[in-house]
Amino acid sequence: MPTALVTGITGQDGSYLAELLLKQGYTVVGMVRRTSTINFDRIRHIQQEIEIVQGDLLDQMSLISILQDYRPDEVYNLAAQSFVPTSFTQPVLTGEFTALGVTRLLDAIRIVDPSIRFYQASSSEMFGKVREVPQTEDTAFFPRSPYGVAKVYGHWITVNYRESYGIYACSGILFNHESPRRGLEFVTHKITNAVAKIKLGLSNELRLGNLDSRRDWGYAPDYVRAMWLMLQQEEPDDFVIATGETHSVRDFLEVAFGHAELDWQEFVVQDDSLYRPAEVDLLVGDASKAGRKLGWEPTVSFAELARLMVKDDLEYWRQQVEQGLASPATL
Repeated sequence: MPTALVTGITGQDGSYLAELLLKQGYTVVGMVRRTSTINFDRIRHIQQEIEIVQGDLLDQMSLISILQDYRPDEVYNLAAQSFVPTSFTQPVLTGEFTALGVTRLLDAIRIVDPSIRFYQASSSEMFGKVREVPQTEDTAFFPRSPYGVAKVYGHWITVNYRESYGIYACSGILFNHESPRRGLEFVTHKITNAVAKIKLGLSNELRLGNLDSRRDWGYAPDYVRAMWLMLQQEEPDDFVIATGETHSVRDFLEVAFGHAELDWQEFVVQDDSLYRPAEVDLLVGDASKAGRKLGWEPTVSFAELARLMVKDDLEYWRQQVEQGLASPATL
């Protein structure tokens, strides 16, 4: 029975990856930071099946101790300060977690057991002000946020440890991927949550920034399957994971509000304060390499994704109303 260590296990991707690994027969060890309030909501349904261990990407000795104690066959590094707007207000902390944290973990692997297979969560935000459309594994990076810059560092240090020390290290350059487990601060879930509340009379307004930004949006469970596939190949490599389609925030609004039979233009207010200091206008990935080498392809369309997120949020807020926990008078 192989053992996998997953950092960031309480996040969207970590929770779906843990489910997948358990189904594949793995022993799953999830690393969490010691804080006064750890949110286990996304993994509560499988919490008894996984081992939770405390560690921190800012503390290399904690990483070394975990690797020595659990001897994982695979390590999936999904932990990061991952919200782009926050990276503008906390750029140094973002660099510590999202960039240098990768180095600490890779070096811990080098010290403890270089045979461990390593997955690094790279990001389409590395492309930023894109040099070509669509973006491939060979497209030049031009990050437009401290988060994107930190991810570029994490990506290249992963390549460096692979080439310098022979570590089986892969980077998945994942384009935007969403689900009902997406954090509410991200625009897709911010939209679908607002749709549900507006439909049920719990809210009457949604404030957003740039509606013209275009993204390549996929379904998170599809994308974590690609992570696992990368570490099952004979040789390590880097892969773009994307749907190959690009849609604007306006497009997402159309589908999400339309699913609830609402006109988004009646409720959405553009707020200049929600624009990024440096915008990323267009992202769309070419995942043909992943298709050829991994046999991977997305299974959920853009419209299906938006609708399933709205459906989940409607169900949640209906339950809140039925239980007397939410009403137009309290929200």
